Amino acid sequence: MTEAVTIDVREIMRHLPHRYPFLLVDRVTEFEPNVRIKALKNVTINEPFFVGHFGDYPVMPGVLIIEALAQAAGVLSIKSVGERKENELYFFVGIDNARFKRQVVPGDQLVLEVEQIASKRGIAKYNARALVDGQVACEAQIMCAKREV
Repeated sequence: MTEAVTIDVREIMRHLPHRYPFLLVDRVTEFEPNVRIKALKNVTINEPFFVGHFGDYPVMPGVLIIEALAQAAGVLSIKSVGERKENELYFFVGIDNARFKRQVVPGDQLVLEVEQIASKRGIAKYNARALVDGQVACEAQIMCAKREV
């Protein structure tokens, strides 16, 4: 059963090694271990990529939307097993069928929905989509792999 939760950025930072300016998940609102996660990314004009990504017409780069989805998938995987070991990282290792359907601009809130569809030997596959105001901005199948470093 999907659990309505609030996982704040401090807990997210315990699970993910990412830090400013590359931490792209602000909050988790739903979590079902090994099944799905729903998270938020608040997009502001203060994001460093907007300075050079079209200047007069700021648009969030698609690769960063995909990265936000991969980070949400990482939180899903790591939180499902409890904690991440100090010498463990979850790497984004694959993407299929990525489609961008709507621009993401300052002031938008990305709703990141990730569903785990397979997991075997430390590699997991997910269906992922990012929505703004109920409209799909991006969808893709992504893969992440757990590795010791």
